[in-house]
Amino acid sequence: MDIQSQPLTVLKGVGPRVADKLKKMNLHTVQDVLFHLPFRYQDRTRIQAIGALQPGDQAVIVGKIEVADVVFRRKRNLVCRVSDGTGFITLRFFHFSVAQQTRLQRGNTLQCYGEVRKGQAGLEMVHPEYEVYEGEVEIKAEEELTPVYPTTEGVHQIGIRKLAQQALDHYLEKIHEWLPPEVLAEINLPPLKDAVHGVHRPLSSRDATLLQQGQHPSQQRLAFEELLAHQLSMQQKRAQNQQHRAPDLTAPGRLHKKLLAHLPFSLTGAQQRVIEEVQQDLTHAFPMQRLVQGDVGSGKTLIAAAAAAQAIEAGYQVAVMAPTELLVEQHAQNFQRWFKPLGIDVVLLTGSQAKKFRQSVLDVIASGERKLIIGTHALFQEDVVFHKLGLMIVDEQHRFGVNQRLALREKGGGDNTYPHQLVMTATPIPRTLAQTIYADLNVSVVDELPPGRKPVTTVVIGDNRRAEVVQRVEHACQQGRQAYWVCPLIEESETLQLQTATDTEAALKEALPQLNIGLVHGRMKAADKEKAMARFKRGELDLLVATTVIEVGVDVPNATLMIIENAERLGLSQLHQLRGRVGRGHEDSVCVLMYQTLSELARKRLAVMRETNDGFEVARQDLELRGPGELLGIRQTGMPQFHIADLMRDQALLPAVQKTAGLLQTKYPEHIAPLIRRWVQREQDYGSV
Repeated sequence: MDIQSQPLTVLKGVGPRVADKLKKMNLHTVQDVLFHLPFRYQDRTRIQAIGALQPGDQAVIVGKIEVADVVFRRKRNLVCRVSDGTGFITLRFFHFSVAQQTRLQRGNTLQCYGEVRKGQAGLEMVHPEYEVYEGEVEIKAEEELTPVYPTTEGVHQIGIRKLAQQALDHYLEKIHEWLPPEVLAEINLPPLKDAVHGVHRPLSSRDATLLQQGQHPSQQRLAFEELLAHQLSMQQKRAQNQQHRAPDLTAPGRLHKKLLAHLPFSLTGAQQRVIEEVQQDLTHAFPMQRLVQGDVGSGKTLIAAAAAAQAIEAGYQVAVMAPTELLVEQHAQNFQRWFKPLGIDVVLLTGSQAKKFRQSVLDVIASGERKLIIGTHALFQEDVVFHKLGLMIVDEQHRFGVNQRLALREKGGGDNTYPHQLVMTATPIPRTLAQTIYADLNVSVVDELPPGRKPVTTVVIGDNRRAEVVQRVEHACQQGRQAYWVCPLIEESETLQLQTATDTEAALKEALPQLNIGLVHGRMKAADKEKAMARFKRGELDLLVATTVIEVGVDVPNATLMIIENAERLGLSQLHQLRGRVGRGHEDSVCVLMYQTLSELARKRLAVMRETNDGFEVARQDLELRGPGELLGIRQTGMPQFHIADLMRDQALLPAVQKTAGLLQTKYPEHIAPLIRRWVQREQDYGSV
């Protein structure tokens, strides 16, 4: 039987119960175990004398049990005193079985590995890994480094290690090499079997160091294949998508021309280019799947409005989905302002609407009376029925889960058609990465800001200069400008000791009694939040104290000063989004990043903010500092959580990966499915949304 389908129960020690636990880790077959790779390594190649141990050491020791007893302190624990003639150490177990207690008897020899710490009666190890030997035996140190694997509750590290060793001993030779000889020759990396063995069983500390850095040839070989499988999977999803039917949204363009005629500004070249790309997509007989990425303030919403105008003129409904009610309300205001003169009204659907009012909204959506519907995740609830949905626009797409977008897609335009899909993000990523991560989407980049947008000056200062910042706020507001003061948390936290937004508002009101100060945070009712935002927008408030709910969507051109407290606790992309709330008018704007204490990583992040206003550069640096998983919200998007590849570290492999994907599709199509099955989780359905 092929190891891709060989069940884990062929391995010794894996019965039905253990197999069920391993399924939680997505380990179903022998091949899954071979590709369940270590994330670090321990050096157990030397047995240390107990007398030479120091607190903090990670050490292997061998000694005889002199005393083994159950003691009752705050909780019941099993305590063993072990000696090797050079000294003694205490082993402490808080969780133990009767079987363990029976084996850990006086006179038995123990080999154990753990972290040494100071205890009440000298040095101790808590819950070390151990092996028990009866009688006189010669114990040797490990010859290879010891791998440490990802585990789950009920699956012990030693158990995973034994399974991996069995798989390597009995099944490694059965791994199939799916890369053609000409590819292996070109990439100059080891064969698959050698690579798998090299990652599970590195021979030296130099190997382990290279593996930790992601530079080992074995690791690079596996990363190459994983990136290739991802690329092929995404391309397969794109091909599958093109088998679905979508409505033809060809329209004369009168509504589009009217929309542009009512705008008080001209489109940028980048906006015109992307609008043309989208308009072309909407005339295809298969669903558009286009990602529009652009910096804060680059005019993505207007691109969405142009797409909406085309769909509505073609006789279809448009659903615009955003992650927060505040952003939904902002979109509703913009779309209403643009479409009202064209005789088209916007309808809003959110989770906080009263039952009776919500029902009236559902009725006008189902009847087709309203063509432009804007809402939160409430849009894809079961009771929402569209009359004829032709286009879905998803803003800040990385905030939505896969199943949510899938649910909205299923509400398509009838006749077994799917709506076209336009997704937008202000978290841009470099094009080479976009082509890999979003290989199933067409990617458009809005790489031009509207004329008149001035770069925001960014300053980084310590919290001890708060009084100066308060003075700066006072000065800006006396000049007729407005300011934001952002606090990351709204409740006291003993661990973080961050000032809350409510406390900050009270302190600022006391320090600046002549200013009108408002407060917005995530726990306010939507109506109260909207009221405060509307007052700020109208200029009735000078200073708005807020949590990060204002990160996206708020547009107040008169606001020229952004203060961000505890800036060291926020990610680069979030800081850039917040900074984008100012600099939207003609006046010079400033963003002040206040910090309490700076780690090295935080120092680098804030330095990036000070040096550049370019969102693409910010995103590139964010990827380098934090990795793509955190930046792109992988758990939410259904993006692949790579086992061994790292998009930033392994960028140099991407051109060869893309070239190999093309070669397999033309010359070796039968190799594609097994490669995808080997690396890409079955439950990932990212490309199907």
